[in-house]
Amino acid sequence: MLKNISLFAIRLFVGGLFIFSGLIKVNDPVGTAIKLEEYFDVFGNDIASFFFVFKDIALPLAVFLVVAEVVLGVMLIVGVRLRLTVWALSLMIVFFTFLTFYSAYFNKVTDCGCFGDAIKLTPWESFIKDVILLVLIGVLFYFRKDLSKQGPAWANWTARISLVLSLILAITAIRNLPFIDFRAYKEGVNIQEAMLPSAPLQYSYVMEKDGDLYTFDQYPMEEGYEFVEMKLINEDALPKISDFAVWNSDGDYTEEILTGKKAVILSFNLSKTNPDHLKDMDALVNELSGSDITPVLVAASSEEDIQGLIANRGWDLVGYQGDATVIKTIMRSNPGLMLLQDGVVIKKYHHRNTPEPQEVKGLLR
Repeated sequence: MLKNISLFAIRLFVGGLFIFSGLIKVNDPVGTAIKLEEYFDVFGNDIASFFFVFKDIALPLAVFLVVAEVVLGVMLIVGVRLRLTVWALSLMIVFFTFLTFYSAYFNKVTDCGCFGDAIKLTPWESFIKDVILLVLIGVLFYFRKDLSKQGPAWANWTARISLVLSLILAITAIRNLPFIDFRAYKEGVNIQEAMLPSAPLQYSYVMEKDGDLYTFDQYPMEEGYEFVEMKLINEDALPKISDFAVWNSDGDYTEEILTGKKAVILSFNLSKTNPDHLKDMDALVNELSGSDITPVLVAASSEEDIQGLIANRGWDLVGYQGDATVIKTIMRSNPGLMLLQDGVVIKKYHHRNTPEPQEVKGLLR
């Protein structure tokens, strides 16, 4: 009796955590794909070059993984084919534990993306979390013969519905933008303010004297102390945004783009931008040119490619360069549109939902 209660409690905890983690990432499969690409880059450079091949299928792999997390979590809780479910979860957690250990030990990918952008974990926190899950799933695996082979009809239908709904949500998020934006550049954020500390940064100083270590709130002036390291005390006060910048051959234009009304077309790679996805942007740029709303292009491409696209489209706007990682963080669409008013993110659009000029003018008043 006690064993059955314990196993069910483990099923609830593990299944609930997988559902929670999966739903957060179903909300943003493109973000998960970006994280997978980071891992494939690391493994391709450190382990074997064939990992680079997986970058081309990162998005479908991301959809498979996030949907599998949700569905397996549901199956574990409601009791659908529990032995098969435990086998699948065991393989998945071994894979995740390897990823998080590699990230933590070699300090390669500093954010595993376990809970998307909603909850940030350090590499070692992610690894410890996976070790705990590995132990719990290991218990279920050990007692897998005591688990039912097939659940009731209602449970089977629950699992099937979770599969369909998860797929629909994931595909909808890819074809539009995440339903809930957990990133630093979400709508309503003042980028200029987010680039500043929320409070004065406080540091402690670790010093050594006669073989002993001492920690001070202020740098000691007494003789005999040797500096060891300086630690930030209030890390939560660090700027939420630290890497936003745009530039071209004439210099840095970060302050310029964060001033006034801007309709910013973003692309993290112009060579991967489908020209058909820019057609709706043409009318928008033409209508806004000469108004008090300035259209601009920011792309993680060479200045030659940027100017070539502008000339090819006949756009009357200025092009800037930006960092690919930053642009991917801002916009999950390539290309996409962000409306700024004095540095405040007013609205973001997937290229499929490019707004009419009148809508933009109504938002940027």
